[in-house]
Amino acid sequence: MKTLMDGYARFRKGYWRRHKALFSELARDGQSPPAMVIACADSRVAPEVIFDCAPGEIFVVRNVSALVPPYAPDTGNHGTSAALEFAVTALKVRSIVVMGHSQCGGIRTLMKGPGGDQGDFIESWMAIAHKARQRVCDSPEAEGADFDTLCYACEHESIRDSLTNLMTFPWISARVAEGSLTLAGMHFNVLSGTLETVV
Repeated sequence: MKTLMDGYARFRKGYWRRHKALFSELARDGQSPPAMVIACADSRVAPEVIFDCAPGEIFVVRNVSALVPPYAPDTGNHGTSAALEFAVTALKVRSIVVMGHSQCGGIRTLMKGPGGDQGDFIESWMAIAHKARQRVCDSPEAEGADFDTLCYACEHESIRDSLTNLMTFPWISARVAEGSLTLAGMHFNVLSGTLETVV
């Protein structure tokens, strides 16, 4: 906790003072970010840092492995879907980026397969990316590949699946069709700092 509060003290003395006018404007006028980023909750992968964004520039939702579930308007708890709905229908973002990353713990858990001590929620959440895992494991390149290589491939495949799932949301697919919304997949390499487009 001390680390957090020390950081807050630095924020107030530095960042807040330099950007006080911007915070005042955002408080007065509200937010209107042009883009939404769906990123992993991993502490090494902060979208605001990677894209060097000021407050108000991107609307961010973070979850384990930057997954987007398919459209499912039921009574379940759908945090990512709710954030998508708000960003698209209320804030009217013009771009959605799904940003996965290297050494993703969620993907590594998924690639290890079912069983073991995966807690109460991780395994069922990661089931969203089960098809991505299956494609990687069934590919000819999987034979003889080491675990890290398979995980790297699955990180990319899970981004592709999240992009596919985004299109199951009717108010996303309609806006993509009319050209008012674009979707993109990206993969951030923690070691090299490079950002790769995933198609």
